Amino acid sequence: MVDENKLKKALKLYLVTDSDILKGRDFYKVIEDSMKAGVTMVQLREKNTDGKEFLEKAIKLRELTNKYNVTFVINDRIDIAMLVDADGVHIGQSDIDAVSARKLLGDNKIIGVSARNLQEAKIAKENGADYLGIGAMFSTSTKSDAKLVSFNTLEEIIKEVNLPFVLIGGITLDNVKKLKHFKPDGYALVSGILGTDDISKRVEKWYERI
Repeated sequence: MVDENKLKKALKLYLVTDSDILKGRDFYKVIEDSMKAGVTMVQLREKNTDGKEFLEKAIKLRELTNKYNVTFVINDRIDIAMLVDADGVHIGQSDIDAVSARKLLGDNKIIGVSARNLQEAKIAKENGADYLGIGAMFSTSTKSDAKLVSFNTLEEIIKEVNLPFVLIGGITLDNVKKLKHFKPDGYALVSGILGTDDISKRVEKWYERI
């Protein structure tokens, strides 16, 4: 079984990768800098990468996350998560369901599920998800098809579904204050961390705000 207290700590500052934002900067250096600065969880999510390169990145990030004792999950690709012995997976609504993921991964791996409404959140819990990724909270350039989740819907999910959760989607240092009173276990960030040259300074600012 996944240790819920340990998981909640890991969710606090959750980095989702996206090479496209880096504009030529070294992928591994940027991710390593973020972990050195205090990122607690990394999700490998590379939508424009082929399977071979994705596996290479997964192998290298597994080494780095082990080095810095950071929780490592892989978006969608359960096969690659198994190959590199990642800590778990994060799956969306159009990916393999959590029940099937659990059959493949076993009881000790983390399964996160994206949810945009109460029904999706309830099904995720019934299917054995360990945490929810709720969003998009604000419009975001990194996921053009993301539907926004209203604050009312977020409140419904929190009230009805007792699972650890992170908020994701367009979250910035300026708008995160609008989310703090919902008391999420963490924030999942893409450009919020990767969209700056000074990664360590940005992570430090996130800790000041959250």
